[in-house]
Amino acid sequence: MTATHYQHVINGQAVESAERIERHNPATGQLVSTYANGTKQHVEQAIAAAREAFDDGPWSHATGAERQALLSKVAAFIRRDADELARHESAESGKPISQARNEMEWSAGIWDYAAALCRHLHGETTNTLGESMLGLTLREPIGVCGLVTPWNFPLLIISQKLPFALAAGCTAVLKPSELTSATTLGLAAILKEAGLPDGVCNVVTGYGDPVGQTLAEHDDVDFVSFTGSTAVGQKVAAVAAGNLKKVALELGGKNPQLVFDDADLDAAADAVLHGAFFNMGECCNAGSRVVVHESVADDLVRRVVDAAKLVKVGDPSDEATQVGAIINDKQRDRIVTAVEAAEKDGAVVAFRGDAPGHGNFLPLVVLDHVTPDMDVASFEVFGPVLVVLRVKTEDEAVRVANGTSYGLSASVWTENNDRALRVMRRLRAGTVWVNTFLAGAPELPFGGYKMSGLGRELGPHSVLEYTETKTAAIRLGSYSKQWS
Repeated sequence: MTATHYQHVINGQAVESAERIERHNPATGQLVSTYANGTKQHVEQAIAAAREAFDDGPWSHATGAERQALLSKVAAFIRRDADELARHESAESGKPISQARNEMEWSAGIWDYAAALCRHLHGETTNTLGESMLGLTLREPIGVCGLVTPWNFPLLIISQKLPFALAAGCTAVLKPSELTSATTLGLAAILKEAGLPDGVCNVVTGYGDPVGQTLAEHDDVDFVSFTGSTAVGQKVAAVAAGNLKKVALELGGKNPQLVFDDADLDAAADAVLHGAFFNMGECCNAGSRVVVHESVADDLVRRVVDAAKLVKVGDPSDEATQVGAIINDKQRDRIVTAVEAAEKDGAVVAFRGDAPGHGNFLPLVVLDHVTPDMDVASFEVFGPVLVVLRVKTEDEAVRVANGTSYGLSASVWTENNDRALRVMRRLRAGTVWVNTFLAGAPELPFGGYKMSGLGRELGPHSVLEYTETKTAAIRLGSYSKQWS
């Protein structure tokens, strides 16, 4: 794959930087992309373009039908370019090409859904205030949005933000990860082709400091939506507090799969495997903890291990590959260190698979007999590591599941409907699956409790995140004097 050289996109134009960032394929070490390294001045230029496009341009005043037509075009163009986008994403992130291709379709589906919402954004009327008063509420676009995305699902995650911002009539400055910027820049080209006015969507590539930092602190940015680690999300919220801009955060998770003694263990084992190792475990929604009743724990672990032996770890460009390469050396070392620490704490390695000796690959690991006091039971490893915690009762299962600072997602495996609903209601998580895992749709809101974030993406109310509510109280007839 020949390396592609990218520039910023500011006010519809390609803008270069004095310095560039190189991205190498984590599986092969091959140079696949170079990016303009953004400065504070580039970000300020992009914010100014977005501000002018919002205040004086046509997009914020476009009709719902006009916005819908453009977003529908974008969905169609993503599908048209899916193979090319998937190749770039796989080469930069190390994820299997088949998974990357699926993510292109998921992303296009979100744009379709956001397009449908364009014509359903409305306020309310209140006509019970008396004959001389009428109340109205209007939903107006919040303004300029800074959208900051991570490296693990580049196109998918920007597609959980940008189309809803555009549906509301906002303008935006995008900051993709410096490791995986290609598909976001590809999306910018698609938006221009679809007819989005210049300045409505701008992309500045580079590092969190200064690009993300400037977006979070700038007075002309009205809203920041950030997806990434909890530690960085806390910094974003602190910086954004300087001018009290609105913040949405989609952060980390240490998501439990609760398997009870009456569960379908074949189905649960498959979901546990998929939930833990999908995208190399580099997923905030990974089902990286199994909380299992002790009476079926040995059976479940055996089934998971037997299935894990058949998982193909290797070349991301191979259609048969199920688990690809780790994003970079820093993340790989972090994962290895976490497993070593867990072993020292007393966790038992039930399975350690094989992985290529070249490139940034790691084997799948299953750690059994983990206890809640071990770091690995609550620490987000963000790699292909599954931990198994054994419990005796339903109450203990819920207590262990809720016993971390995170609350993003969870699943419940049982054939007892009463138990399923009872446990679902007790779990402190933004999404709870019953007898499935990682099942989603644009219609379903996504976000977390506790340290997993603020706000929700997707779902019928997602566009409201990008609006302000304006109240209008309208006097009918003559005004009644109050002071004279």
